[in-house]
Amino acid sequence: MRVVTTVTALALLARASAYSPEGRGGRRAFLSAAARSTAAAVSVSLPRRALADDGELEQVYFGAGCFWHVQHEFILAERNILNRKDSELTSLTGYAGGTQADKGKVCYHNFNSIADYGKMGHGEVVGMSIPTSKVGDFAKEYFALFNERGERADPMDRGGEYRSLLGLPGGRSHPMFSEVEAAASRKDMTLEDGKGNDGDTLGKRMVYVYDSNKFPFYQAEFYHQYHNDFLTPAYGKAYNDLANSAFDDGRIKITGCPDKV
Repeated sequence: MRVVTTVTALALLARASAYSPEGRGGRRAFLSAAARSTAAAVSVSLPRRALADDGELEQVYFGAGCFWHVQHEFILAERNILNRKDSELTSLTGYAGGTQADKGKVCYHNFNSIADYGKMGHGEVVGMSIPTSKVGDFAKEYFALFNERGERADPMDRGGEYRSLLGLPGGRSHPMFSEVEAAASRKDMTLEDGKGNDGDTLGKRMVYVYDSNKFPFYQAEFYHQYHNDFLTPAYGKAYNDLANSAFDDGRIKITGCPDKV
């Protein structure tokens, strides 16, 4: 049975403080979920499990505010676009877009101030392994996360940690970048080159573009994977339990951030 230290529970509570205690799920449910979780993060290759007809796979990432909601939407995209089974899902929460890492680690805010992703200039993202030919389809799913004003779903979360960003191998040089531009244009949003440690995009109708070879993905802690979101009803036990199976078969790594068990 996995357990979590008091520090992890406090870190999760700190995240919850931005939301109303009467919000969906409530703090009791939130802390109950925390007690079933553990933590860690480093730069790792995303899982490459996929169906035989997926074609050549590559690692990409997308971010738009809190990564819990974003992960859920890309899990749906993997199922709907790629027909992936639960054991083949690759979308994981993580961090990217910063200019630093601590011996390969990037971690969520913690009371020991170890490899804090915010202090290192990273934003919350969801990384996944998808066919090159499907990058445009996933870009459409990404821009569908923004409302008609080009704003993310959780404007109450503010700061560079919650900026809108995406990462592709080669950045603008990616062979499918024109399809990403088209998806942004349909939402009347602009794409700007990310330089690392960039600020918030709130109110700007823009998304930072990173070369993921230069700004890699760092997997987030176990307790941030397949997590319920505060903006919607709970996703359900079947969804939450996907974290356990992904951990058991190695798709989720325990990699050394505070609260590792």
